[in-house]
Amino acid sequence: MYRLGIDLGGTNIVAGLCDENYKIVAKASCKTNVPRPESDICDSMAEVAKKACEKAGVSMDEVESIGIGVPGAVNPKTGVIEYSANLHFHNWEVSKMMNERLGKKVLIENDANAAALGEYLAGSAKGAKNAVAITLGTGVGGGIIINGKIYSGSNFAGAELGHMVIVKDGKECGCGRKGCWEAYSSATGLINLTKEKILSEKLDYSFMLNKICGGDINKVNGKTAFDAAEQGDPDAKEVLDTYFGYLATGLVNIINIFQPDVLCIGGGISNQGENLLRPLRKIIEEERYTKHNDKQTQLCTCTLGNDAGIIGAAFLD
Repeated sequence: MYRLGIDLGGTNIVAGLCDENYKIVAKASCKTNVPRPESDICDSMAEVAKKACEKAGVSMDEVESIGIGVPGAVNPKTGVIEYSANLHFHNWEVSKMMNERLGKKVLIENDANAAALGEYLAGSAKGAKNAVAITLGTGVGGGIIINGKIYSGSNFAGAELGHMVIVKDGKECGCGRKGCWEAYSSATGLINLTKEKILSEKLDYSFMLNKICGGDINKVNGKTAFDAAEQGDPDAKEVLDTYFGYLATGLVNIINIFQPDVLCIGGGISNQGENLLRPLRKIIEEERYTKHNDKQTQLCTCTLGNDAGIIGAAFLD
């Protein structure tokens, strides 16, 4: 039997057909094109699900269940998306509507939780008992696996790791609080730090950070500081040292609270590999509570990329 996972994002809908070994055997996708009616989006999800099956030469009868990963607050028990800012919906009975279209059991979960489950089942956290996955993107997404199960709290809104405060009365976060980890450690946070450094140098065109973005501060991205530091630029190194400090603060908090076997980092910044992990490990080793324990949390990058959410969604139960 096969399982279908659907990643319902604000930009794209991607469906993946998975075999029993957690391998994606076929994928199909389309644009989400929000805002539009719930029924239209359900039609699109059903269409890409069927296309993925067609590509693999598998009938829908061979599909055991369908899982959907969704940004926002979802209730897995009721199959209702209670609120999703990216999709502009409230109290959407998505499981019921998809069951009507495909005649299959349909499960839903927050997309970050689904991605964490995917890494736990088939990625960098495979073989762990307890794991945490974070994604460094526009914000900071988080997923927690305890004893092989997604932990989402009593109201299914847990694991919002990006919204722990690390700087009292600090930078304003999109959630309305000040000093959230997300405001400092997301890719957006790194981009803002880089821009602040460039502006502090008054756009001197001999300045390496400014050279790399072509003198256009709007072209600064999450790689800019890494690229400049690779060329030996001390200002870029200062930006990264500040960023690593903020990021490591949150990581140490997570390790001290959960003591996971594995803590894996995803998102575009994770593509820096050891250039990211090496300085983080150094800070974590100095600041973690369990300095003298033989067993320590393994810090690594996620390995499944965007497929993590599809695999995790497919194997929801």
